[in-house]
Amino acid sequence: MNKKLAICMAVMLTMPLHMGFKVGEASAESKTNIQNENDTEKVETFESETDAKTADSSKAETDTKTADDSKTEPTAKTADNSKTEITAKTADDSKTETTAKTADDSKTETTATDESSKEVNIDLQSETRMREYMSSFEGKTIVNIEFEGATDYTLPTLKVAIMATVGDKFNTDIALRDRDAILNTGYFYEAYQTFREVPEGVLITYHVMENPVLRNIEISGNTLYSTEELLRIFSMRRDTVLNQNILQNSLAELEEKYHGDGYILMKITDMNVTPEGILSIKINEGTLEGYAVKGNKKTKDKVILREMRQKVGEPFNAKLARRSMDRVYNLGFFEDVNIKMQPGIEPNAIIMEVNVKERRTGTFGVGAGYSTRDGLLGNVTISDKNFRGRGDAISITYEKSAKENDAQGFAFSFRKPWLDSKETAATLKLYNRTYQYYDYDTDGELNERYMRRYYGGEITLSRPQSEYSTNYLTIRHRKDSYVRHVASGKEGDRSGIWGEDWRNDNFGVTRSIIFQHVTDTRDNIYNPTTGSRVSLEAEFGGLLGGDFKFQKYNIEHQFFRPGGDHGQVWAARLAYGYGHGDLTEFNMFRVGGQNTLRGYRDDQFRGSRMALATLEYRFPLAKKVQGIIFGDYGGAWSTGFFPKGNNLYGSVGFGVALNTPLGPLRLDYGRGKQGGRFHFNIGGGF
Repeated sequence: MNKKLAICMAVMLTMPLHMGFKVGEASAESKTNIQNENDTEKVETFESETDAKTADSSKAETDTKTADDSKTEPTAKTADNSKTEITAKTADDSKTETTAKTADDSKTETTATDESSKEVNIDLQSETRMREYMSSFEGKTIVNIEFEGATDYTLPTLKVAIMATVGDKFNTDIALRDRDAILNTGYFYEAYQTFREVPEGVLITYHVMENPVLRNIEISGNTLYSTEELLRIFSMRRDTVLNQNILQNSLAELEEKYHGDGYILMKITDMNVTPEGILSIKINEGTLEGYAVKGNKKTKDKVILREMRQKVGEPFNAKLARRSMDRVYNLGFFEDVNIKMQPGIEPNAIIMEVNVKERRTGTFGVGAGYSTRDGLLGNVTISDKNFRGRGDAISITYEKSAKENDAQGFAFSFRKPWLDSKETAATLKLYNRTYQYYDYDTDGELNERYMRRYYGGEITLSRPQSEYSTNYLTIRHRKDSYVRHVASGKEGDRSGIWGEDWRNDNFGVTRSIIFQHVTDTRDNIYNPTTGSRVSLEAEFGGLLGGDFKFQKYNIEHQFFRPGGDHGQVWAARLAYGYGHGDLTEFNMFRVGGQNTLRGYRDDQFRGSRMALATLEYRFPLAKKVQGIIFGDYGGAWSTGFFPKGNNLYGSVGFGVALNTPLGPLRLDYGRGKQGGRFHFNIGGGF
């Protein structure tokens, strides 16, 4: 009997009596060390002393106590937000040491240490020593299995977790596996076995220490989401034993919610459980401490900073940082834009550093060219889309033909993008131009060549409705005039009396109000790879006077998708327009040319209805050079909502787009059923 008692006591000392657990993985903090200069000698002395005590009244017991039997407070903490440790504390917050006692109060004390050089389990607790000790029971029949420390709530889980059953032969590997399996259930912060040898075999007792019963969850530090919203993430039930596995999964879901919404700096800085079962979780959402701008020489800092989508002091959001970078690039002032995150002064805070490489935004040109319409042309252009570094855009152009004395004109535009803090923008355009106009029919045959003059202006006000949607209001005043006949076609000379009705129907003063709503989610407005642009437009002529009363409605949808892993892009466009009233030839929908139906003449098809579809496959040829394969289909007509077969035309072709310091340039060749044509455009496609 005394020998059995000694065996029981020795095995109890071999079992780990940690008062803590780690969520996710074990760490150095969960290992125990004997605070002794000679651990082995202590253990051997302890065993010999135990064998020497044979009094029937002697009794060995293993207690985990404090000196004053004060209550133990389980507390969960996270030191680095990736690990959770429940530690036993006394009422005065002093750490409780696990103490094994014999009848004569002999002790062996174990405490955890952070020094990796001392990270050894006490000899009797090391796996090697445990294996050696358990091997003495190897092959013996398991007579009975008992459980101590488990409540009715966790006992069924405990029984299911172990493999050993009464009647089995004792196996050391299974015994060690069962101890780990009990801890892996998540309900216990400590588990160990004791053994007692009897003539029939061996008795096994599993000693477990349950986590506290969860009464409530308190979350602090959250500003982005309400506590009620975050609590819905936790699947733990109140008034049940806290399960560390469920807690770990819930914490991972909590972080995933923040990180999935872009708040990648969020972390859990502290967590603890009170004796009453109150689980407290402290969150640090990560803060944007400030901005820094580098690389800008001409552009004012405020022009860049006003495009930032986050305010200083708010939780940092990676998605909004990306959106801010896109907005800065879409200004068109920079060749490259990069954002770096620098550590801030406060813990878990960053400073967002915006690095830009400026491109030339101002141009001054005096040039000459040749046009089949106007002959030799001379022009002067002054423009700057980042005027004085303030983000304003200004352009003045004057041109004159050497062939036709009256072929001349100017155009002026000025845009102020930020009139107020709500991003209200204003654009003013003035124009007066006389040029030679080629009037073609739908078959591409010339009706007449004449000199057309148009002059007037328009003002546009815009304001964002949301991050990606903007409303526009435009007031337009334009006068179109038939100046003189140049050359006859199918319609002959319409400058005389017999062409008066045609001139009255198509030339005069147009005053209209245009409402437009645009939702634009493209990542790059100059060379988009993803996103879409949807435009809804309504124009009402005659509300402010003028010679023509009409209504026009137009919807257009552009969308872009990656077409491969090497910069390929699928681009598509669908458009439909409907109008009625006194629509002149210059107010009608016009289809044909570079921006609508390639392979046909500019504005070859006109009507009060319009439909258009375009599909492009864009692929890189070299740096800043892109190849395009496209197909266009559409037309314009004046009766019925839907076109007839002879109102629609198609074309296919290919093109090249270049990104130059002057802006995007594009050359396309399209071929339709009336032949093929080249088209050149400054500003890219769509």
